[in-house]
Amino acid sequence: MTLTTSRFIAHDQDRGIVQFSMQDGPKEIACAISTSAMDDLERGPRARPSEREEQFTRLRERIEACTGRKYQATEFEGTPPGIVLRSIDFRG
Repeated sequence: MTLTTSRFIAHDQDRGIVQFSMQDGPKEIACAISTSAMDDLERGPRARPSEREEQFTRLRERIEACTGRKYQATEFEGTPPGIVLRSIDFRG
């Protein structure tokens, strides 16, 4: 099944991630992207904590496309299993 957009959850400054979710039909998939990966995608100065949700929204299409590739490849991490994106996931 194809993943679809779900929701922005939160910016966790201490962990350096943005948490969001995607949907596989009725199943919600926990996802996260490192803030450094988002900054690398924009190739500009680091975003301030207050700008992270807006930055995620700007990059959402690229983030969700990468999430879909990792989901199809069953590259889950953590407990409960989810998708985690890092800068390296956007190279190539």
